[in-house]
Amino acid sequence: MKKILLIITSCIFGVAFSQQMPQYSQYMRNQYMINPASAGVYDFADVTMSGRWQWLGFGDEPRTAYLSITSPISSKPKIKYNPALRISEGPVRNPEIKTGKLKHALGGQLIADQYGAFRKMQVAGTYALHLPITKTYNLSFGVRLGLSNNSFLSEKAQVLNLLDPTQNYSDNTYNNFISKQSSKYIMDLGAGLYFYSNKSFFGIAADQLTKDMVEFGQGTANFNSQRHLNATAGYKFNLNQNLTLMPSALVKFMSPAPTSIDGSLQLEYKEWLWSGLSYRHKDAIIAMVGLNINNKFKFGYSYDFSLSRFNNLSSGGHEIVLGLMLGR
Repeated sequence: MKKILLIITSCIFGVAFSQQMPQYSQYMRNQYMINPASAGVYDFADVTMSGRWQWLGFGDEPRTAYLSITSPISSKPKIKYNPALRISEGPVRNPEIKTGKLKHALGGQLIADQYGAFRKMQVAGTYALHLPITKTYNLSFGVRLGLSNNSFLSEKAQVLNLLDPTQNYSDNTYNNFISKQSSKYIMDLGAGLYFYSNKSFFGIAADQLTKDMVEFGQGTANFNSQRHLNATAGYKFNLNQNLTLMPSALVKFMSPAPTSIDGSLQLEYKEWLWSGLSYRHKDAIIAMVGLNINNKFKFGYSYDFSLSRFNNLSSGGHEIVLGLMLGR
Protein backbone atom coordinates (compact mmCIF):
# COMPACT_ATOMS: atom_id res chain seq x y z
CA MET A 1 0.00 0.00 0.00
CA LYS A 2 1.32 3.38 -0.95
CA LYS A 3 2.28 5.67 1.87
CA ILE A 4 0.55 9.02 1.84
CA LEU A 5 1.01 12.21 3.78
CA LEU A 6 -1.82 14.61 4.53
CA ILE A 7 -0.42 18.11 4.41
CA ILE A 8 -2.66 20.87 5.63
CA THR A 9 -0.74 23.97 4.69
CA SER A 10 0.66 25.61 7.79
CA CYS A 11 -1.60 23.51 9.99
CA ILE A 12 1.31 21.47 11.17
CA PHE A 13 1.29 24.29 13.71
CA GLY A 14 -2.41 25.12 13.62
CA VAL A 15 -3.51 21.72 14.87
CA ALA A 16 -1.41 22.28 17.96
CA PHE A 17 -3.60 22.89 20.97
CA SER A 18 -1.89 26.20 21.67
CA GLN A 19 -3.42 27.62 18.49
CA GLN A 20 -7.04 27.07 19.55
CA MET A 21 -7.09 30.57 21.05
CA PRO A 22 -5.68 33.60 19.20
CA GLN A 23 -2.36 35.00 20.37
CA TYR A 24 -1.80 38.73 20.93
CA SER A 25 1.54 40.48 21.28
CA GLN A 26 0.01 43.74 22.58
CA TYR A 27 -2.07 42.14 25.32
CA MET A 28 -1.12 44.92 27.75
CA ARG A 29 -2.85 47.54 25.60
CA ASN A 30 -6.19 45.71 25.46
CA GLN A 31 -6.47 43.13 28.22
CA TYR A 32 -10.16 42.73 27.49
CA MET A 33 -9.24 40.25 24.73
CA ILE A 34 -7.76 37.84 27.27
CA ASN A 35 -9.83 38.63 30.37
CA PRO A 36 -13.53 39.60 30.34
CA ALA A 37 -13.22 41.06 33.86
CA SER A 38 -11.21 44.00 32.49
CA ALA A 39 -14.23 45.32 30.56
CA GLY A 40 -15.16 48.80 31.73
CA VAL A 41 -11.89 49.66 33.45
CA TYR A 42 -12.00 53.06 31.74
CA ASP A 43 -14.96 55.42 32.23
CA PHE A 44 -15.74 55.68 28.52
CA ALA A 45 -16.53 53.47 25.54
CA ASP A 46 -13.29 51.87 24.37
CA VAL A 47 -13.44 50.60 20.77
CA THR A 48 -10.44 48.62 19.50
CA MET A 49 -9.69 46.85 16.24
CA SER A 50 -6.62 44.84 15.37
CA GLY A 51 -5.01 42.76 12.63
CA ARG A 52 -2.29 40.19 13.25
CA TRP A 53 -0.18 38.31 10.69
CA GLN A 54 2.06 35.54 12.04
CA TRP A 55 4.99 33.76 10.34
CA LEU A 56 4.79 35.84 7.16
CA GLY A 57 6.35 34.23 4.11
CA PHE A 58 5.58 30.71 5.21
CA GLY A 59 2.33 30.42 3.23
CA ASP A 60 -1.22 30.32 4.60
CA GLU A 61 0.21 31.61 7.87
CA PRO A 62 -2.00 32.27 10.92
CA ARG A 63 -4.00 35.50 10.67
CA THR A 64 -6.22 37.08 13.29
CA ALA A 65 -8.49 40.14 13.25
CA TYR A 66 -10.81 41.42 15.95
CA LEU A 67 -13.14 44.24 16.85
CA SER A 68 -13.98 44.88 20.50
CA ILE A 69 -15.95 47.43 22.46
CA THR A 70 -16.33 47.90 26.21
CA SER A 71 -18.17 50.51 28.21
CA PRO A 72 -19.27 51.03 31.80
CA ILE A 73 -23.01 51.29 32.45
CA SER A 74 -23.51 54.79 33.82
CA SER A 75 -26.36 55.35 36.24
CA LYS A 76 -26.35 59.03 35.33
CA PRO A 77 -25.53 59.32 31.64
CA LYS A 78 -24.09 62.62 30.54
CA ILE A 79 -25.30 63.84 27.17
CA LYS A 80 -23.06 66.33 25.45
CA TYR A 81 -23.49 68.02 22.12
CA ASN A 82 -20.58 66.82 20.01
CA PRO A 83 -21.24 66.97 16.25
CA ALA A 84 -17.71 65.86 15.41
CA LEU A 85 -14.66 64.26 16.97
CA ARG A 86 -12.54 67.18 18.08
CA ILE A 87 -8.83 66.81 17.56
CA SER A 88 -6.51 67.75 20.40
CA GLU A 89 -3.02 69.12 19.91
CA GLY A 90 0.19 68.02 21.56
CA PRO A 91 0.90 64.96 23.73
CA VAL A 92 -2.23 63.40 25.20
CA ARG A 93 -1.71 61.32 28.33
CA ASN A 94 -3.28 57.93 28.87
CA PRO A 95 -6.76 58.07 30.43
CA GLU A 96 -6.81 57.64 34.18
CA ILE A 97 -8.12 54.38 35.61
CA LYS A 98 -10.56 55.35 38.35
CA THR A 99 -11.20 53.11 41.33
CA GLY A 100 -13.03 53.26 44.63
CA LYS A 101 -16.58 52.92 43.29
CA LEU A 102 -18.99 50.20 42.25
CA LYS A 103 -19.68 49.94 38.54
CA HIS A 104 -21.09 47.59 35.92
CA ALA A 105 -19.75 47.17 32.39
CA LEU A 106 -20.72 45.52 29.13
CA GLY A 107 -18.59 44.49 26.19
CA GLY A 108 -18.61 42.70 22.87
CA GLN A 109 -16.10 40.96 20.62
CA LEU A 110 -15.97 39.86 17.01
CA ILE A 111 -12.95 37.66 16.17
CA ALA A 112 -11.80 36.06 12.92
CA ASP A 113 -8.93 33.58 13.27
CA GLN A 114 -7.51 31.48 10.44
CA TYR A 115 -4.53 29.13 10.51
CA GLY A 116 -3.88 27.06 7.43
CA ALA A 117 -6.99 25.08 6.53
CA PHE A 118 -8.85 25.97 9.73
CA ARG A 119 -10.96 29.07 10.30
CA LYS A 120 -12.78 30.25 13.41
CA MET A 121 -15.28 33.09 13.57
CA GLN A 122 -16.47 34.11 17.03
CA VAL A 123 -18.96 36.59 18.40
CA ALA A 124 -19.24 37.11 22.16
CA GLY A 125 -20.74 39.40 24.76
CA THR A 126 -19.41 40.10 28.25
CA TYR A 127 -20.53 41.51 31.57
CA ALA A 128 -18.25 42.71 34.38
CA LEU A 129 -18.93 43.84 37.94
CA HIS A 130 -16.32 46.12 39.54
CA LEU A 131 -16.20 46.19 43.35
CA PRO A 132 -14.19 48.79 45.32
CA ILE A 133 -11.73 47.16 47.72
CA THR A 134 -10.11 50.44 48.76
CA LYS A 135 -10.03 53.93 47.28
CA THR A 136 -7.16 52.90 45.02
CA TYR A 137 -7.98 49.25 44.23
CA ASN A 138 -10.92 47.52 42.56
CA LEU A 139 -11.71 43.86 42.06
CA SER A 140 -13.81 42.92 39.05
CA PHE A 141 -15.59 39.73 38.04
CA GLY A 142 -16.36 39.10 34.40
CA VAL A 143 -18.11 36.47 32.27
CA ARG A 144 -18.10 35.97 28.51
CA LEU A 145 -20.66 34.04 26.48
CA GLY A 146 -20.12 33.51 22.79
CA LEU A 147 -20.69 31.34 19.77
CA SER A 148 -17.92 30.27 17.40
CA ASN A 149 -18.21 29.03 13.85
CA ASN A 150 -15.43 26.55 13.03
CA SER A 151 -14.70 25.59 9.42
CA PHE A 152 -12.31 23.27 7.62
CA LEU A 153 -11.13 24.75 4.29
CA SER A 154 -10.51 21.71 2.12
CA GLU A 155 -9.15 23.82 -0.74
CA LYS A 156 -6.14 24.70 1.45
CA ALA A 157 -5.29 21.05 2.10
CA GLN A 158 -3.80 18.44 -0.19
CA VAL A 159 -2.69 14.83 -0.16
CA LEU A 160 0.80 14.05 -1.48
CA ASN A 161 2.42 10.78 -2.44
CA LEU A 162 5.50 10.29 -0.28
CA LEU A 163 7.15 8.35 -3.09
CA ASP A 164 6.76 11.32 -5.43
CA PRO A 165 5.73 14.56 -3.61
CA THR A 166 5.53 16.43 -6.92
CA GLN A 167 2.44 14.47 -7.92
CA ASN A 168 -1.04 14.92 -6.52
CA TYR A 169 -2.50 11.83 -4.94
CA SER A 170 -6.13 10.86 -4.57
CA ASP A 171 -7.04 9.02 -1.38
CA ASN A 172 -10.54 7.65 -0.82
CA THR A 173 -10.29 7.90 2.97
CA TYR A 174 -9.39 11.58 2.80
CA ASN A 175 -11.97 12.34 0.11
CA ASN A 176 -14.64 10.72 2.26
CA PHE A 177 -13.43 12.72 5.26
CA ILE A 178 -13.66 16.14 3.61
CA SER A 179 -17.01 15.35 1.98
CA LYS A 180 -18.56 15.11 5.45
CA GLN A 181 -17.12 18.38 6.72
CA SER A 182 -19.36 21.37 7.38
CA SER A 183 -19.22 24.31 9.73
CA LYS A 184 -19.47 23.44 13.40
CA TYR A 185 -20.89 25.89 15.93
CA ILE A 186 -19.59 25.69 19.48
CA MET A 187 -20.75 27.67 22.51
CA ASP A 188 -17.88 29.42 24.28
CA LEU A 189 -18.03 30.30 27.97
CA GLY A 190 -15.29 32.25 29.72
CA ALA A 191 -14.77 33.95 33.07
CA GLY A 192 -12.16 36.05 34.82
CA LEU A 193 -11.05 38.06 37.86
CA TYR A 194 -9.17 41.33 37.61
CA PHE A 195 -7.56 43.18 40.56
CA TYR A 196 -6.31 46.60 39.53
CA SER A 197 -5.35 50.18 40.36
CA ASN A 198 -4.08 53.06 38.26
CA LYS A 199 -0.56 51.61 38.52
CA SER A 200 -0.88 47.84 38.74
CA PHE A 201 -2.98 44.86 37.73
CA PHE A 202 -3.32 41.15 38.34
CA GLY A 203 -5.78 38.96 36.46
CA ILE A 204 -6.72 35.35 35.93
CA ALA A 205 -9.11 34.11 33.26
CA ALA A 206 -10.39 30.91 31.68
CA ASP A 207 -11.77 30.28 28.19
CA GLN A 208 -13.74 27.44 26.60
CA LEU A 209 -14.90 26.28 30.03
CA THR A 210 -17.67 24.13 28.58
CA LYS A 211 -15.33 22.73 25.89
CA ASP A 212 -17.62 21.28 23.18
CA MET A 213 -20.54 20.47 25.47
CA VAL A 214 -22.90 22.56 23.32
CA GLU A 215 -22.24 22.22 19.58
CA PHE A 216 -24.06 22.10 16.26
CA GLY A 217 -22.89 20.85 12.86
CA GLN A 218 -20.91 17.94 11.42
CA GLY A 219 -17.37 19.30 11.35
CA THR A 220 -14.83 17.07 13.07
CA ALA A 221 -11.43 18.46 12.04
CA ASN A 222 -9.46 20.06 14.89
CA PHE A 223 -12.55 21.23 16.76
CA ASN A 224 -11.87 19.40 20.02
CA SER A 225 -12.12 22.50 22.25
CA GLN A 226 -9.91 22.50 25.32
CA ARG A 227 -9.97 24.72 28.40
CA HIS A 228 -7.44 27.56 28.44
CA LEU A 229 -6.22 29.39 31.55
CA ASN A 230 -4.10 32.53 31.70
CA ALA A 231 -2.68 34.84 34.33
CA THR A 232 -1.40 38.39 33.90
CA ALA A 233 0.37 40.82 36.20
CA GLY A 234 2.10 44.18 35.87
CA TYR A 235 3.24 47.23 37.84
CA LYS A 236 4.08 50.75 36.65
CA PHE A 237 7.16 52.49 38.10
CA ASN A 238 7.73 56.24 37.85
CA LEU A 239 11.32 56.74 36.72
CA ASN A 240 11.02 60.53 36.67
CA GLN A 241 8.46 63.20 35.86
CA ASN A 242 8.17 62.13 32.23
CA LEU A 243 9.13 58.44 32.10
CA THR A 244 7.36 55.37 33.45
CA LEU A 245 8.37 51.72 33.17
CA MET A 246 5.98 48.79 33.42
CA PRO A 247 7.17 45.19 33.57
CA SER A 248 4.44 42.64 32.99
CA ALA A 249 3.94 38.94 32.38
CA LEU A 250 1.38 36.69 30.72
CA VAL A 251 1.31 32.97 31.53
CA LYS A 252 -0.92 30.63 29.53
CA PHE A 253 -1.86 27.08 30.51
CA MET A 254 -3.56 24.41 28.44
CA SER A 255 -2.98 20.69 28.87
CA PRO A 256 -1.29 18.88 27.21
CA ALA A 257 0.51 21.82 25.54
CA PRO A 258 3.56 23.25 27.36
CA THR A 259 3.06 26.37 29.46
CA SER A 260 3.56 29.59 27.48
CA ILE A 261 5.20 32.59 29.17
CA ASP A 262 5.45 36.17 27.88
CA GLY A 263 7.59 38.71 29.71
CA SER A 264 7.37 42.39 28.71
CA LEU A 265 8.91 45.76 29.50
CA GLN A 266 7.07 48.89 28.40
CA LEU A 267 8.53 52.39 28.59
CA GLU A 268 6.21 55.42 28.33
CA TYR A 269 7.11 59.04 27.73
CA LYS A 270 4.62 61.43 29.35
CA GLU A 271 2.11 58.54 29.25
CA TRP A 272 1.71 59.43 25.59
CA LEU A 273 4.40 57.75 23.50
CA TRP A 274 5.36 54.20 24.39
CA SER A 275 7.73 51.47 23.28
CA GLY A 276 8.38 48.01 24.56
CA LEU A 277 10.13 44.68 24.29
CA SER A 278 8.65 41.29 24.98
CA TYR A 279 10.03 37.77 25.11
CA ARG A 280 7.81 34.78 24.40
CA HIS A 281 9.58 31.72 25.77
CA LYS A 282 11.22 29.65 23.02
CA ASP A 283 9.14 31.43 20.39
CA ALA A 284 9.81 35.09 19.67
CA ILE A 285 11.19 38.48 20.65
CA ILE A 286 8.64 41.25 20.10
CA ALA A 287 9.35 44.95 19.54
CA MET A 288 6.43 47.34 20.12
CA VAL A 289 5.69 51.04 19.69
CA GLY A 290 2.59 53.20 19.94
CA LEU A 291 1.06 56.51 20.97
CA ASN A 292 -2.12 58.40 21.73
CA ILE A 293 -2.65 60.28 18.48
CA ASN A 294 -5.08 62.63 20.21
CA ASN A 295 -7.73 62.42 22.92
CA LYS A 296 -9.87 60.13 20.76
CA PHE A 297 -7.48 57.89 18.83
CA LYS A 298 -4.63 55.55 19.80
CA PHE A 299 -2.29 53.38 17.75
CA GLY A 300 0.05 50.47 18.38
CA TYR A 301 2.36 48.33 16.26
CA SER A 302 4.44 45.27 17.10
CA TYR A 303 6.86 43.04 15.21
CA ASP A 304 7.52 39.42 16.18
CA PHE A 305 10.99 38.07 15.42
CA SER A 306 10.79 34.30 15.54
CA LEU A 307 13.33 32.36 17.63
CA SER A 308 11.96 28.96 16.71
CA ARG A 309 12.96 26.66 13.85
CA PHE A 310 10.52 28.56 11.60
CA ASN A 311 12.88 31.56 11.56
CA ASN A 312 14.54 30.39 8.34
CA LEU A 313 11.15 30.11 6.63
CA SER A 314 9.43 33.23 7.92
CA SER A 315 10.02 36.99 7.82
CA GLY A 316 8.36 37.45 11.22
CA GLY A 317 4.94 38.65 12.28
CA HIS A 318 3.12 41.98 12.45
CA GLU A 319 0.31 43.25 14.67
CA ILE A 320 -1.49 46.58 14.32
CA VAL A 321 -3.92 47.94 16.93
CA LEU A 322 -6.17 50.96 16.43
CA GLY A 323 -8.31 52.37 19.22
CA LEU A 324 -11.14 54.87 19.53
CA MET A 325 -11.99 56.40 22.92
CA LEU A 326 -15.60 57.61 22.80
CA GLY A 327 -16.87 59.87 25.55
CA ARG A 328 -13.47 60.38 27.08
